[in-house]
Amino acid sequence: MNVFTNTVVTLTFELYDTEGTLLESTDEPIAYLHGGHSGLLPKLEEALTMKKAGDAVSVPVDAADAFGEYDPELVKIERVDRLPSAIEVGMQFEAHANPDDEESEGMVFTVTDIADGKAVLDGNHPWAGKSLRFDCQIIEVRAATEEELAHGHVHGSGGHYH
Repeated sequence: MNVFTNTVVTLTFELYDTEGTLLESTDEPIAYLHGGHSGLLPKLEEALTMKKAGDAVSVPVDAADAFGEYDPELVKIERVDRLPSAIEVGMQFEAHANPDDEESEGMVFTVTDIADGKAVLDGNHPWAGKSLRFDCQIIEVRAATEEELAHGHVHGSGGHYH
């Protein structure tokens, strides 16, 4: 069976930056619902369309089509006393994009520096601004179940409970 909209694809992958540094890889195969249902990058889904089990695919993805360009507007300086206790460099937490507006959208921030009672918070994805390469190996392709289609994601072999 080929990969197309509303199929469940099981694959392994390795993710590299343009210097060939391995950024992430799967320990176990992962499964996703193909066709814009999941968090899989659209360019990656596009490259996997019409492939089949056993195919290997190497997909270059420009920064703009991956995690976006690096946006300096997403870097904030905040007083440490307004942040969670025991804050340290490298810590990530979710907060409002605009701390003075409780209605603003939540974002994940990474603490990149702490000095003089203030912390530098970066709301960019760690791979923002990076072009990437996904090396994928397709393990299995199957039709999605009605329940998976209704829920918009893959369910395990024992079913799925919300």
